[in-house]
Amino acid sequence: MTKTLKSCIIIATEPTTPMSISDSYAQPGGTFYFTEELEMRSYEKRILTIPEQVSELKSAKMIIESDDAAAKFLSRVEYYRFRGYSFQFYDNSKKEYKENTKFSDIVAICDFDAELSHLLFAMLSAIEVSLRSRLVDALLTYKEDTLILYDPAIFDDKKNYWSNNGSLSQEIARSSDVFIKHNFDKHDGNVPVWAAVEIMSFGTLSKTIKNLKTGTDSAYSKLAEYYKYPTAARNMARPAKKLLASWIQSCVILRNICAHNSRIYNRTLNTVPELLAVDRLTPDPKYNGIYQTILAMKYLRPSDEQWSAFADQLTALISKYSAVIEMGRLNFPQDWHDHFAI
Repeated sequence: MTKTLKSCIIIATEPTTPMSISDSYAQPGGTFYFTEELEMRSYEKRILTIPEQVSELKSAKMIIESDDAAAKFLSRVEYYRFRGYSFQFYDNSKKEYKENTKFSDIVAICDFDAELSHLLFAMLSAIEVSLRSRLVDALLTYKEDTLILYDPAIFDDKKNYWSNNGSLSQEIARSSDVFIKHNFDKHDGNVPVWAAVEIMSFGTLSKTIKNLKTGTDSAYSKLAEYYKYPTAARNMARPAKKLLASWIQSCVILRNICAHNSRIYNRTLNTVPELLAVDRLTPDPKYNGIYQTILAMKYLRPSDEQWSAFADQLTALISKYSAVIEMGRLNFPQDWHDHFAI
């Protein structure tokens, strides 16, 4: 549908310079009259009511055992979100669902995804908290300078330093935490490293670590000690900064997905961490799911005990929904359980 607007009046402030008919560009301010026709286009499809959504699914040959139960579910889980979980069962060439596609099975996949999101979010939160603590400990290697975080000398890229510092400054200014107010009131606004790191967003934390200088006795060197891994020669190695940064960044992305309750199942993730040689898939997958990011979570685990508990819960969750989910939709290889073990 196309609607035509015959005229439009925009009221603004007076122009800073006089306008003339010959001006090539509009000047700021003034009152402007447009007499030409402006086209306003509306979206072709209309919104379906919940009963109409149920009818739409049934007409596409989805098996719905109870219209009332389906309507109640769609009143809690928006139709478009529900459709996202059903894509794998839809035959686009026929514009209908594959044979024996049940509404109840899609509901079960939705439930699985919600439980998986909560499980992942809890572990990612533990990783984030431990990373904060370890970064503070690493930064205090610089002669115990409590304001070292504001020294550009410890960072590689000065432009990125100022960008990250700007983000941190905004996060401090927005904070209502009592320990931030204490430093405003009692320490002339100076915010020590442990307080600043505590209120950093996970994204700022990731960017700060990625920009740290490396080398002997650097903060990065001490931070990497927490994340050593066994090599093929059975030696313990510290991850290179690029490797560690990729793990953290992928966890930030997944954490944000979970925090916003976005779909995880049957989803491609564009940010992929670098994996240790023992965990790499051969050949490289065409699409990347959460398998790689869960491995990054393993590498960043706060403790072996916390990781083992998480892995057990994940295994139990997958077993609970094994009748409706496909491991390939999570990008898990057949031996996924072995890779998640420590």
